[in-house]
Amino acid sequence: MTETIEFQAEARQLLQLMIHSIYSDKDVFLRELISNASDALDKLRMESYRDKDLGVDTSDLHVELRTDAAARTLTITDNGIGMSRDDVVNLIGTIARSGTAETLSKLREAQASGSEEATAELIGQFGIGFYSSFMVADRVEMTTRRAGTDGGVHWESAGEGTYELSEVADAPQGTSITVYLKAEDAEDNLHDYADPSVVRRIVKRYSDFITWPILLNPSGATDTVVEGAEEDSEPDTSNEPINSRKALWARPRSEVSDEEYAEFYRHVSHDWQEPLETMRFTGEGTFEYQALLFLPAHAPMDLYYRDAKRGVQLYVKRVFVMEDCEALVPEYLRFVKGVVDAQDLSLNVSREILQQDRQIQLIRKRLVKRVLQTITGLRGEDAEKYGTFWRECGRALKEGLLSDQDNTQAILEASSFASTHDPEKLTTLADYVARMPEGQESIYYVTGESRTAVENSPHIEAFRAKGYEVLLLTDQVDEVWVGMVPSYGTGDTAKPFASIAQGDVDLSDDAEKPEGFDDLLAWMTTTLADDVSEVRLSTRLTTSPACLVGEVGGLPPQLEQMMRSMGQEIPVQKRALELNPKHPLVENLRAAHAAKPDDAGIADTASLLHDMALLAEGGELKEPSAFVGKLAQRLAATL
Repeated sequence: MTETIEFQAEARQLLQLMIHSIYSDKDVFLRELISNASDALDKLRMESYRDKDLGVDTSDLHVELRTDAAARTLTITDNGIGMSRDDVVNLIGTIARSGTAETLSKLREAQASGSEEATAELIGQFGIGFYSSFMVADRVEMTTRRAGTDGGVHWESAGEGTYELSEVADAPQGTSITVYLKAEDAEDNLHDYADPSVVRRIVKRYSDFITWPILLNPSGATDTVVEGAEEDSEPDTSNEPINSRKALWARPRSEVSDEEYAEFYRHVSHDWQEPLETMRFTGEGTFEYQALLFLPAHAPMDLYYRDAKRGVQLYVKRVFVMEDCEALVPEYLRFVKGVVDAQDLSLNVSREILQQDRQIQLIRKRLVKRVLQTITGLRGEDAEKYGTFWRECGRALKEGLLSDQDNTQAILEASSFASTHDPEKLTTLADYVARMPEGQESIYYVTGESRTAVENSPHIEAFRAKGYEVLLLTDQVDEVWVGMVPSYGTGDTAKPFASIAQGDVDLSDDAEKPEGFDDLLAWMTTTLADDVSEVRLSTRLTTSPACLVGEVGGLPPQLEQMMRSMGQEIPVQKRALELNPKHPLVENLRAAHAAKPDDAGIADTASLLHDMALLAEGGELKEPSAFVGKLAQRLAATL
């Protein structure tokens, strides 16, 4: 019985984008299908280790490529884990990824603009290489059977709105995909993918490193030779793999080209771009390992999704063990992709065991150290690369300041920050400290929702006038880590972080305070008792009349608001209201209060002053209508 099933709406849209793709290098479809086949073989071997009753033969795992010039087909077959009916529906008929609709919208915009680079980048973010086959196919058929089950499934679609499913009683274990090829078209970069020489060239370029044998038209295959083709386009009829199967991480650096590294990165990351940076590490001594890791050129689409998979591939003596080994990479380095090949682990190892394994913990420690060193080194060696990395992944890296106390200083060294020193360039903390004038003991910072907001904050006025540089921290994670990291540097040279919006600071030229404000301050403290902890004079203001200042170590207002929006019950934190004694509004308020202390209008002005300070820092008024009413009355009284 054959069922006709509709694609999920997003999957249908993606298929159409693939069919009409402007992406010129259509050869990559074969890379994607071979990569999927390789993953299926890896998964079968691991499943056979874990389930001794699976009853599968893993002695001859391989990928077969069969060309048929007469029928214009290319078939990719593996004897790996295979899929059940539910697997097919969920993995092929549905794109079960958050943000799909948004990414599809961006993808359509990229295609409309004719930007091949943007299109390729966005297509790669889906991580669903199977759909790329529709760039070259009029129709695709797939037969698959999951290892350990009896019944198989046949899937077929022309890439339109539906696909057909039927049961296959005698399907072999694994997956076989037959691509019914479109006509060759030089202008559209559609090559003759039924030509064995074309297939061999693509495998050599994109999939030479795959550890499983890739066989092209193995013995017993029936192939029709392309009429007029060159001699080496005749089909291979041997059982010799056409890929070298050499693990790139085990080969000397001098023997591996940058293009080979780039293709391997695409294989492990499902990204269609080249990596930003390639890192090779080797550990020797009491425990040995080899690592080949990559930094991405753009943030993965799921970088900030809570349920996103992360980690690197784990091998043991060249044998694949785990796809996403989280134990080797902390969450804040989740953008790192690659392979770690350990020499002394058990093949039958679980994620739970890995979390406690001493060798894995030591490898993780060394990997983190080397990755952070690489990121820091990029800044001096290639500022453009570093700038790309920081723009794409810097916010995730700073999450490590919340969770990795052992590497706090290394993360700070690898980080960059906006500051008042240069509106165009980011600064390092080392450069900030080098510029600190004599007498400045702390690294000053201000947090907020945007650079524009914090640069215009009243809190920054006197610091700017004094020539004190201030870090401008606008990522949500900044609100948290500055309260957990006491200082930058170690020992006697450590410099503490200090918020310019917290604590009672004295930036005056002398210790003498303006006189005659005591009565006003006491009265305002009582009048505004529901909203502020105290009212005091300020030395941090030069042009604004007032600002709100929190206690040292208190929650910043943005963080307080964020936590409340997440449903947490946070006690109301009153802050101090600081007044600029040199501002005309404050001076006139003092004079008016001295003359008419019981005037209700003066109390309204004091309330307006508090609300103005709240608005100036980007806060929200408790009663906007009351503020507008008081403001209207005071304006009317002046006319």
